[in-house]
Amino acid sequence: MTFTQLEIFSLVAELQGFTAAALRLGISQSAISHAIKSLEKELGVPLIVRDQASIEVTEVGKRLLTRAREILGLAEAMQQEVSAARGLRQGLVRIGSFGPTSSLKLLPAILHAFREKYPGVEVQIDEGSDNEVKQWIQDRRVDIGFLVLPNESFDTVPLVEDEMIAIVPTSHPLSEMASVTAADLQALPFIMSDTGCGALVEPAFVRAGLTLRVRYRISQVMTILGMVQAGDGVAVMPELALPGDLECAYPHLKAVAFRPAIRRRVGLGVRNLQRAAPAVQAFLETARQVSRRGLSPDL
Repeated sequence: MTFTQLEIFSLVAELQGFTAAALRLGISQSAISHAIKSLEKELGVPLIVRDQASIEVTEVGKRLLTRAREILGLAEAMQQEVSAARGLRQGLVRIGSFGPTSSLKLLPAILHAFREKYPGVEVQIDEGSDNEVKQWIQDRRVDIGFLVLPNESFDTVPLVEDEMIAIVPTSHPLSEMASVTAADLQALPFIMSDTGCGALVEPAFVRAGLTLRVRYRISQVMTILGMVQAGDGVAVMPELALPGDLECAYPHLKAVAFRPAIRRRVGLGVRNLQRAAPAVQAFLETARQVSRRGLSPDL
């Protein structure tokens, strides 16, 4: 068993294909296939089921995949420790990001500062839903993930706090109000952001003894805004997830304060901060510094 075989196995599982893995690594598809077959032969179990359209990791393969990623992560950490001891700044940081709050508002500022300090460190970014990012951290697919806090499953670094904002069409009487409540929205068709907002918004209606009429659950912010503007419903979304020029880009939308306020904290999570590789710890420290400089005056 070699690190190369484990890397190929992990990448095939992540990218869901031999061709994609071959392109990522810059080797032939036959070399990918040979590495997987050799690993399966050595272990004595099938790891991947192949067909013409796709691949699927077997049940035993899924269990071994977690171990493989752990081994690769430890090997990367060892290499980074050696590089740090020699005065070099190299390594790889894998980041899981969800929604525009992290991908558009936080990540670019953090990456800019990080590249200036550590130009030799490679950064790989995967984007998914809030729940997917949690699973990626757990499965060691990523080293760091953006999370809605609190989250007791991981070691976390708080970055910013924002409030949930009601989004309504300008044609609706609610657009003229200074703030709205759950009771104001209860009777209207609701469009729920499927990026972790439900866990914050739905309890507010439960506390008010109201039932939320969710018509759609959508992950893309721009789709939600377009549907609200078209009159298909209303939404409650994090302020940091909204475009800075919201009312210019969507002239028929109005952002209205939601009361009582629902606040959301966003930060970074890792499996174990003490055991994190030097490049991962450097990224976390850079993120702390960037957030303190301007992303959140409260932190």
